[in-house]
Amino acid sequence: MLGALAQAGGGVDACADTAPVALPDDELLAALDASHALAQRLATIQLALVRELDGRGLAVAQGASSTAVWLRERLRLSGRSARQLVQLAATIDASPPTVRAALLDGRLTVEQGKVVAETIADLPVEAGPEVAEKATELLIAWADRFDPTTLSRLGERVLAHVAPDLADEAELAALERAAERAEARRHVTLSEPKDGQVRLTGNLDTETASLLREAVDPLCTPAGEHDDRSPGQRRADALGEICRLALRTGHLPDNGGDRPQLVVTMSLDALVNELGAGTLDTGARLTPGAVRRLACDAAVLPAVMNGNSQILDVGRQRRLFTGPLRRALVLRDGGCAFPGCDRPSRWCDGHHVRHWADGGATTLGNAVLLCGHHHRILHRGDWVVRVASDGQPEFLPPAWLDPLRSPRRNLYHRRC
Repeated sequence: MLGALAQAGGGVDACADTAPVALPDDELLAALDASHALAQRLATIQLALVRELDGRGLAVAQGASSTAVWLRERLRLSGRSARQLVQLAATIDASPPTVRAALLDGRLTVEQGKVVAETIADLPVEAGPEVAEKATELLIAWADRFDPTTLSRLGERVLAHVAPDLADEAELAALERAAERAEARRHVTLSEPKDGQVRLTGNLDTETASLLREAVDPLCTPAGEHDDRSPGQRRADALGEICRLALRTGHLPDNGGDRPQLVVTMSLDALVNELGAGTLDTGARLTPGAVRRLACDAAVLPAVMNGNSQILDVGRQRRLFTGPLRRALVLRDGGCAFPGCDRPSRWCDGHHVRHWADGGATTLGNAVLLCGHHHRILHRGDWVVRVASDGQPEFLPPAWLDPLRSPRRNLYHRRC
């Protein structure tokens, strides 16, 4: 084998000496196909070697804690790549001989071989070896036309082609197994803040994911004609809106005897003059603009400190738009008051036209309802909101949008 691999290496050297720029179009395409097929065949050989090495326990015998760790050091792979290599080698080794033969003669890529092997392994025991053989042959034939993702989807229904009498029962059993796996593996992880971002990762079962989609999707539509957020940004903002709504309802369980609320700590000068950052009770730091925006939300308690780090105020209740004042605000605005926005009132915060930290009163004449997206826009300062002489909120657009800065109102909620 070493001699054959050396010969293959010599062929690679010869290819490397030929510049692709010198190849005519037909030879360039043919060379690409041939190099890809050869790479897949060599990868199959490597998988067989890894499986044999793992089976013999050579890595552990040489002092490594596992074959993956040994491969990581020996082949200079990442830990993830090394683990995937060991797992893939075991998957291919457990597959029918026809799968490995198809890999070696170029009828399957390694990715396709993995799909075929896993699909056959998932067939019900009662299907028997004859059905498994037919399914393997059919999947290998399909591999000539379909990529691994499509092949995997077709593999979910392969029994309908080779054993229709078993297909429905097997599909139900597969769904139940998948649901059990999803429930066991469900998790959500929030990483530590880095560069102002927290990474959200996880897996949800189908039922929970459907609930999340139902809650998020209505909030993912563009909020008016000036909404330039990407779909991913709209989904992220929608998740924040859902959390704000949950905190606002007051129906969440107590946490240490208190209702769930964010606590933001900042100095009084920093809050008033927007000169410094705020600190959440988790230790995460926020920009001055974010602190002032959060201070409009009834779900956030600002803990204002003086120069001696003494608490001056922990959530003055007079700043919150609650009770009759909140109801009056909802009756007046109907929902987000920003021009063109259709967000209902339950998704909105009460915003002080003159910020409460600047001495603004918590009154109907100094208030406006804003959804999370337009709340952020207003705090950026391009748009200006005011309450007109008739008691209705109106917005002055930035000069780049309207040089005359003519006042605009939201007519969606049928305000005058």
